[in-house]
Amino acid sequence: MGLDVRDLLNTSEVPDLGPTRRSGTKSMAEIEKVLGPKADPLVRATVLLWHDRLDEAHVIAQSIENADGSYLHGIIHRREPDYSNAKYWFHRVRRHACFEPLAGQVASLLQNEQKLRDRFLPRGEWDPLAFIDACEEAGGGRLSEAQVALLRRIQAAELEILFAHFSSL
Repeated sequence: MGLDVRDLLNTSEVPDLGPTRRSGTKSMAEIEKVLGPKADPLVRATVLLWHDRLDEAHVIAQSIENADGSYLHGIIHRREPDYSNAKYWFHRVRRHACFEPLAGQVASLLQNEQKLRDRFLPRGEWDPLAFIDACEEAGGGRLSEAQVALLRRIQAAELEILFAHFSSL
């Protein structure tokens, strides 16, 4: 039995905050075999991001001129890292339908991290710019390993929620 598209998000590790390519990711050929030529571009770009294919995801995201494309574009630049450009793209997103479910996931993931929860969820709403700032701090070595692991898990939840959202369009 072949892989289902949803299985493409099952890897031994969640994506890194930066551009690092992890072991255990699929090759472009493996990804394309599962996705097929008719896959939605947003789904394709999300899977490519999950598998650390930032350049390929970037080509797709920059061709989608709406909030969904801007969201993916922002994540790509956050991971490159190009934090100011990531903020530019998230300003273009404004409020996204995925922010509410992401806020719920983040609240759950950070139940024992009040400081981070308050930072990322002011007024209970997801703040993508605060998350970009935290990723920049992580990239500069100013967060603990445990905090970086939490940020990676948040990013994974973000991609999983986007994937489900794009799959339902």
